[in-house]
Amino acid sequence: MGLLTGKTALITGAARGIGKAIALKFAAEGANIAFTDLAVNEETEAEIAALGVKAKSYASNAADFAESEAVVQQVKADFGSIDILVNNAGITKDGLMLRMTEQQWDAVIAVNLKSAFNFIHATVPVMMRQRGGSIINMASVVGVHGNAGQANYSASKAGMIALAKSIAQEMGPKGIRANAIAPGFIETAMTAALPDAVREDWMKKIPLRRGGKPEDVADVALFLASDLSSYVSGQVIQIDGGMNM
Repeated sequence: MGLLTGKTALITGAARGIGKAIALKFAAEGANIAFTDLAVNEETEAEIAALGVKAKSYASNAADFAESEAVVQQVKADFGSIDILVNNAGITKDGLMLRMTEQQWDAVIAVNLKSAFNFIHATVPVMMRQRGGSIINMASVVGVHGNAGQANYSASKAGMIALAKSIAQEMGPKGIRANAIAPGFIETAMTAALPDAVREDWMKKIPLRRGGKPEDVADVALFLASDLSSYVSGQVIQIDGGMNM
C-alpha cells in the first residue's frame, strides 16, 4: 500500500519538468493521475500508467475558465473522485519593469495565477462532497522574496501563496487543506539553459551549494498530498537548499 493508494490526483502542466516528477512520484505511491497540458501527451501518460495506476492526459489551456471547468468535470466522470489538486501550470516572460509589456504581464498572471483560481473553483465542489482534499499551489521563492526582472512572475507566485492561505481558511471546516510549495533553483531544462556565470552566482547563494532536483519538489508535494500532513494547512514550504531563510 502506497501513501496515496486509492486517491486521484489532478495535476496541471504535468507533461514535463516538476509537474511530471510530481505525477510519477504520486503514481509510485498508488495515486491515479489525471494531468493537463496544452496538448495531450500520450508518452507521459504511458510512463505514468506503467507504474500500475490509471493515468489520463487532457488538453487544456489552464488560463481559460470554461476549459478548466470542463476538464475538471471530465476528470470527475473518468476517475470518480478528485482527492488532490496540484496547480503547477506556469510560464515566464521576464523583463525589467520599464521594458515589460502589458502582454508579458497579462500572460504570466493568466497562466500562473488565474489558472489556479480556475481549477480550485471547479475542484472545490467535488472535494466538498467528498468531505476532504488537498490543494497544492506551486509558488516560488521569488514569490516570497521578489526578484529583479521578474515582477510579473514574482507577483503571480506571491498570489499563489496568498490564494492557498485564503482557501485554507475558507475550506478548512470542510476538511480541505491548501498549501504552497516555493522551489528555489531546481535543475530543469529551463535552468540548464542559463549561462555558467549565472549558475555559479546562484550556487554561491545556496548553503547546500547545489541546485535541487524535480524529485526534491515531488517529495514535498507527496508529503502535502498524503495523510502525513493531515494537520498541515495554509503553509508555504521553501525548497531552496537554504538560500532564503
